[in-house]
Amino acid sequence: MSTGAINTEKEVIVVSGSSGLIGEALIDQLAKKYLVVGLDNVGYPFPPITAECVCIDITSDQSMEIAFKRIRYAYGNRIAAVIHLAAYYDFAGKPSPLYQKITVEGTRRLLRVLQEFEVEQFIFSSSLLVYKPAVPGVKITEESPLDPKWDYPKSKVETEKLIHAERGNMPVLNLRIAGVYNDAGNSIPITNHIQRIYENQLTSHLYPGKFDHGNPYIHLEDLVDAMLKGIERRHKMEGMTTINLGESDTMSFIEMQQTIAELIHGKKWKTYKVPKLLAKSGAWVQNLFGDPFIKPWMVDRTDDHMELNISKAEQLLDWKPQHSLRNTLPKMIEKLKSEPLDWYQDNNLEPPSKLKKRKD
Repeated sequence: MSTGAINTEKEVIVVSGSSGLIGEALIDQLAKKYLVVGLDNVGYPFPPITAECVCIDITSDQSMEIAFKRIRYAYGNRIAAVIHLAAYYDFAGKPSPLYQKITVEGTRRLLRVLQEFEVEQFIFSSSLLVYKPAVPGVKITEESPLDPKWDYPKSKVETEKLIHAERGNMPVLNLRIAGVYNDAGNSIPITNHIQRIYENQLTSHLYPGKFDHGNPYIHLEDLVDAMLKGIERRHKMEGMTTINLGESDTMSFIEMQQTIAELIHGKKWKTYKVPKLLAKSGAWVQNLFGDPFIKPWMVDRTDDHMELNISKAEQLLDWKPQHSLRNTLPKMIEKLKSEPLDWYQDNNLEPPSKLKKRKD
């Protein structure tokens, strides 16, 4: 086969899901050192211009094969790393065939086409939600028991097993990632929490879970840094290596609640414990008259709690988070208070009518 392979000393990195929040930030950094190929759906949004955009339909064998014929023609047969970010995600909590079709079978399709290449590393973006929740004071390690509670983490566990079985000789870095945020917010649970308190919604004063429980997060810049370090150290890892990524300090619900309220309103926030059955009924009624963030299935997850042991990331990646949610919340709130309409739009939230009127 004739080739148009680019004559360069730079190594090639392939990123799926390249137009997403993580993909864009990662490509911006990778492009400083590597030739980057961004795999994504046809049409807007596109990967950053620092990557070549190769359009794929991850549910199609033919589309995947054509995409990688293009990659082989342009860049040759050697790929330094494939970072697989593409997956299906839906906060509705309802079963969907797309978890199997996109997350599981899409990964299988990608692995099979990669068997024809010399791939030095395959990085999979999994989730901390695969773990069985713990209690305050108990740190979750990579060996902690798995117990995914809903379709999204279940699809990640199934895909991890698939990768282990079908990776061939490819070394795999399996990253179990905490909830991602950045200075502007861009975390659906966090920004919805902020919105409820900013608008003084009734639901901002009610909570059905344990006040001292919470879940870990990770700043986008720290996640990108960990991935870059994983690529740099790819020759030191063999087989399938699983690493937890997140902040080791978990903010409890009540600490986050009071921190947000103090930053926005300058006062303590009255918060009342409500029975789960009542909370589910309220969420169900709200969903009849719109599309609020809080769904009935989320009520059962309000008692979940996780704290991370990140010693493996420290040891293998020489990585520690340089940000914390506690120190970043003031930046999010500052943006909200200074440019509220922009903050709502940047976080894909429906602004209250008072902000719309102010704009008019």
